[in-house]
Amino acid sequence: MKKLLIALFATFCAANVIAAPVNINTADAKTISESISGIGQKKAEAIVKYRTEVGPFKTVEELANVSGIGEKTVQKIKNDILLSDSGAATSKKDAKTDKQQ
Repeated sequence: MKKLLIALFATFCAANVIAAPVNINTADAKTISESISGIGQKKAEAIVKYRTEVGPFKTVEELANVSGIGEKTVQKIKNDILLSDSGAATSKKDAKTDKQQ
């Protein structure tokens, strides 16, 4: 039984490491809810609705403008988010750092 639990735990950890970030500017609500821990179907639908009404997200922090998503949630999920298909998410801090260098 102990070996089975260890094998299941290892499989679960491996699956989480392999999970790729999701592009919130192109993904549908189902993909967002399945890919980002802590984001269920309702919040994912709110992300898509916001994106449709306001336009693409320019920064990860902009997610805090979506109903039901606060700054703490954004900080928890920011590593699971892409804003384009060609790279990692951009935060305001990263943009400021890049400008200063």
